[in-house]
Amino acid sequence: MSFTDEQLPKDKVFRDPIHGQIIVDNQIILDLINTPEFQRLRRIKQLGTTSLTFHGAEHSRFGHCLGVYEITRRMCNRFQRNYPSLQSGDGLWDDRERPVALCAALLHDLGHGPYSHTFEHIFNTDHEKITRELITNPGTNVNRILKRVSPIFPEQVASVIDHTYQNPQVVQMISSQVDADRMDYLQRDSYYTGTNYGKFDLDRVLLMMRPIKSGIAFDISGMHAVEDYIISRLQMYLQIYFHPVSRSMEVILDHLLKRAKYIYQHPSDFQPDFTPYMLMPFFNNHFTLDDYLSLDDGVLTTYFNHWTHSQDKILSDLAQRFLNRRPFKSALYNKSSAKFIPKLTKLIQTVGYNSDYYTAVNDSFKLPYDTYHPQTSNPQTQIELIQPDGSLIELSQISTLVASVSGKEAGDQRFFFPKEMLAKHENIEIFEPIYTEFQSYIKNNELIDPKENN
Repeated sequence: MSFTDEQLPKDKVFRDPIHGQIIVDNQIILDLINTPEFQRLRRIKQLGTTSLTFHGAEHSRFGHCLGVYEITRRMCNRFQRNYPSLQSGDGLWDDRERPVALCAALLHDLGHGPYSHTFEHIFNTDHEKITRELITNPGTNVNRILKRVSPIFPEQVASVIDHTYQNPQVVQMISSQVDADRMDYLQRDSYYTGTNYGKFDLDRVLLMMRPIKSGIAFDISGMHAVEDYIISRLQMYLQIYFHPVSRSMEVILDHLLKRAKYIYQHPSDFQPDFTPYMLMPFFNNHFTLDDYLSLDDGVLTTYFNHWTHSQDKILSDLAQRFLNRRPFKSALYNKSSAKFIPKLTKLIQTVGYNSDYYTAVNDSFKLPYDTYHPQTSNPQTQIELIQPDGSLIELSQISTLVASVSGKEAGDQRFFFPKEMLAKHENIEIFEPIYTEFQSYIKNNELIDPKENN
């Protein structure tokens, strides 16, 4: 039975605040959505700790994946309506690619874990690798459903996600500098954070997209819509994704998991208050796919609640800081002011904080747009515009706006530390000179960012 043989007699419609309606017209897609592996994404926040800065950002990876599917479905419809392939190799759209494009779009984030990027850092997991395994492992519900299309279909879907699929149009639908993934999360994250930074003319961008032999290009008349998208993406990174309070809470989460892992890996030195069975495979660096699928944000939060009562003061304090939203403060630094960090760290250590768990340096930078550099380890596909004579021109060659940000990283570097270091400590006279010295370094170098007061 083929993908087209499983068309639904009536469309299934998911109401969505971003796209209005997400339309599912195929039983394969509906069955994939209903798998336990996909339903788990309801329990994983799209933006992790960002909800502790922007309280509305409680949306899940489930909604995002549906949104990426919907945008990809619209791409397929427009390509088939306006640019259908007439003969092999003509560079136009072959609608036989629709099944693999839709399934890859839907499943592209399937392997994300709880608080995904922080979790990956501590436990050395790889969400893309796990996504591929969930798709190709014969033991998963997702794999069994995909095999209804063909025995090799799961491998084809996985190859889109790891960028090795033979058709570059399909790959670029899901992963490029203007793809369905980015277009959905910019609009979705903007909506749920209550901001306008990520808004752009999605309909216009989709209307201007055209399939070409090397992938996807844009009609030159849509250049300004693409510019708007790129600047919106830059603003989202600077104002939302790189927000210092969100990064501070991520640092606390990182240190909390690191401390828990250390305690449970050293039973001779510590006597844990209870055994977090669902995390033990990760503490022991040996986990199965089922172990991974059993975790979500709620599981970790439950353990964090337990750890607030831990006899280990560091674990207890970090758990309380995270659950009760008590972020670290941060100081901006650059090449010239980085020399103060060892001194600041030493002062923090002197008053009793373990600097391994109460300080951190963090840099967050993003390229708003980058031209193609094939010699790099992960080259970006560049954005091509189709001129009236049919020739292609790279976006920054004609857009002065994009040229002004192309190849230039935007972001900052921060040193994180306990907020208590900036407070008055009348009752701790012995340490008062140390606090005063610390604060003088911060004040004299004007390192605190007023944005942190948000």
